[in-house]
Amino acid sequence: MKKVFFALVAAAFGLGLLTAYVGCAPKEKTREIMNVSYDPTRELYEDYNQLFIKHWLEKTGETVAVEKSNGGSRGQARAVVSGMDADVVTLALASDVDLVAQAHLFSEGAEDPNSPNYWQKRLPNNSCPYVSTIVLLVRKGNPKNVKGWDDLLRDDVKVVTPNPNTSGGACWNYLAIWGHALDKALAEDGGIDAFIAGTVPREKVDAAQQAAYEFTKKVFKNATRQGMQSGARGATDDFVKNGNGDAFIAWENEAMLAKKYSNNELEIVVPALTIKAEPPVAVVDAVADRKGNRDIAEEYLKFLYEPEAQELIAKRFYRPSDPNVLEKHKSEFPETKLFTIDEVFGGWFKAQEEHFGSTGFYDKMTLEIAQQQ
Repeated sequence: MKKVFFALVAAAFGLGLLTAYVGCAPKEKTREIMNVSYDPTRELYEDYNQLFIKHWLEKTGETVAVEKSNGGSRGQARAVVSGMDADVVTLALASDVDLVAQAHLFSEGAEDPNSPNYWQKRLPNNSCPYVSTIVLLVRKGNPKNVKGWDDLLRDDVKVVTPNPNTSGGACWNYLAIWGHALDKALAEDGGIDAFIAGTVPREKVDAAQQAAYEFTKKVFKNATRQGMQSGARGATDDFVKNGNGDAFIAWENEAMLAKKYSNNELEIVVPALTIKAEPPVAVVDAVADRKGNRDIAEEYLKFLYEPEAQELIAKRFYRPSDPNVLEKHKSEFPETKLFTIDEVFGGWFKAQEEHFGSTGFYDKMTLEIAQQQ
């Protein structure tokens, strides 16, 4: 039986790359692929790479190495566009994968959402093998009595979040807050359910959207005072290791991981309403084909949907897409009301332009925040 060993390499782009090798000095050259991912997936893909390498060896008899890069999702997408050799991307937002597609790194039609070859249609669940949500992480005993989004407006609660300009998780944070504020502003008219159903008069919707803008701006004004890290893991370290802030807006999986390793010095607050975060995956066609890795890259992503991988996904605190595996771990994921980006924001294409584009709401509010300092 072949001996298994793993080599860790910290190099290129300053983003912390990991390479895993299997086999005892094979005579043939080991094939290598790269997975460019976002910050909180570090532990997930460290485990998954080992599982996949074993799977590929058993399936083909071939040794393979997986190189992994982590960083803020938007920054990672830009790095791929600028030449980082990603065979696959596993990013936080569909709009970040769209950046890669629009750089002509995908096959013809894959960059067009109206095409049957659009990249999100290649794999189940819009190419999302797992989902998560956005929660709040607080100190032991919840000394500031943070119960939900409204408490993030209080002067005595210091908010920590990464920056939406570089972090996909921060974009989900922003949208979760906006959705809550919209629900609150439309409470007398049926809240977010009525908004989704389209039964609220246009003038009331417009007023509610303005209220949501002001609410979200206040939260990010609070967070700006603490300084916003470029990625989710940096923000986690700022809150957990550096002791900065009272409430950390975080991916559910990142919050669960931080709580696990904090010796119960942290607690999770799950808002009554939050967003269903859907991080997608995709083969980068131009790179995988140039490197001759199409077969490995496609299998690397397809295997994420298999029960063995889905169990690993649950172990790392992501919500599996396989309903049977999710049911087994149901008690581990708190129940809450979730809305989707499609329901409230019209999907990522629209949300990216309206909220995170160069003339979007987020840039507008950051300018207003700077003028108020």
